[in-house]
Amino acid sequence: MDVGLKRELEEKVRAGERLTREDGIALYESDDLAWLGGLAHEVRTRKNGDVVHFNVNRHLNMTNVCTASCAYCSFQRKPGEKDAYTMRIEEAVRLAKAMEGENLTELHIVNGLHPTLPWRYYPRSLSALKEALPQVSLKAFTATEIHHFETISGLSASEILDELIEAGLESLTGGGAEIFDWEVRQHIVDHATHWEDWSRIHRLAHEKGLKTPATMLYGHIEEPRHRVDHVLRLRELQDETGGFQVFIPLRYQHDFVDMKDGKVRNKLQARTTMATGAEALKTFAVSRLLFDNVPHVKVFWVMHGVQTAQLALQHGADDMDGSVVEYKITHDADNYGTPNKLGREDLLDLIRDAGFRPVERNTRYEIIREYPGPDAGRRESPQPMRV
Repeated sequence: MDVGLKRELEEKVRAGERLTREDGIALYESDDLAWLGGLAHEVRTRKNGDVVHFNVNRHLNMTNVCTASCAYCSFQRKPGEKDAYTMRIEEAVRLAKAMEGENLTELHIVNGLHPTLPWRYYPRSLSALKEALPQVSLKAFTATEIHHFETISGLSASEILDELIEAGLESLTGGGAEIFDWEVRQHIVDHATHWEDWSRIHRLAHEKGLKTPATMLYGHIEEPRHRVDHVLRLRELQDETGGFQVFIPLRYQHDFVDMKDGKVRNKLQARTTMATGAEALKTFAVSRLLFDNVPHVKVFWVMHGVQTAQLALQHGADDMDGSVVEYKITHDADNYGTPNKLGREDLLDLIRDAGFRPVERNTRYEIIREYPGPDAGRRESPQPMRV
């Protein structure tokens, strides 16, 4: 990057001036990751100090049966396939109750787009889960699922959200976003929920008082300009509603071990390579710099590995997600090597080892407990690590 442009971008960031689309593309073109990470670290520190947030959560996927066959997805199964499953509500409650230990505060629920389950299954599931776990926040359903519920119920998204909120819904999940630009999206997504409906549904959720996350699936067939476009769409919607509380870049995963039935469901892997650690860190840094009106940026350690996740905390991220025990969406897709579980103590150690102070939060980012930071005698104040 030209020295003059680098200085100009530094001045804009430090003055709190909004970066443009051209600025975002220029940042991706920079090969100075230490500089880029340092700039993003300044912004995350200005917003969140030396804190890294985490929560104690569990993931529950009540069915993997799905009408869609998205190009990147190895989780979905068609009716009748050997390992297709759909839980009865009582089974979902029993499984959730078994996850209750360690002062669980959040249940994260995402499913396939089941072709025959009736709409009433979903609010009844939330009601039963909330009755069984009244102290646990229910973070459930992507905008794609809400759109699917419109189709199978004949209700509007507004009516659907009202019923789900009454049943105990506290937040939507951020999935279904992938990459919004149609140039890429038409090749990776096999359902009818695109930017117009995804944004419509999150806007409605925000109007009803819900705070929601937003995601981006990166590292497949998209280019940096598509990532910039994705973030700027979200930034504009955030200007309007203020309802996004966290942005989560998700690294696309290869389909390494999904060969139990002889099928490779990931249709992209023959022409893609997963993003490197350096590309992941660049994506976090640019996202933090561009998405100036979202409070938090989360690194989902399951999809990045714990070491890259630690480094991401020094390149713009301030949230490590939670103590996930089972995450079928990508662990059904790969053998990437991340553990199935990190407990509270594991997360505390990882956060402190990266030089930050752990803070446990709930779904709405309200503080539950603050923990001591790293031993000052062992480590200097956090600085971006050179990679």
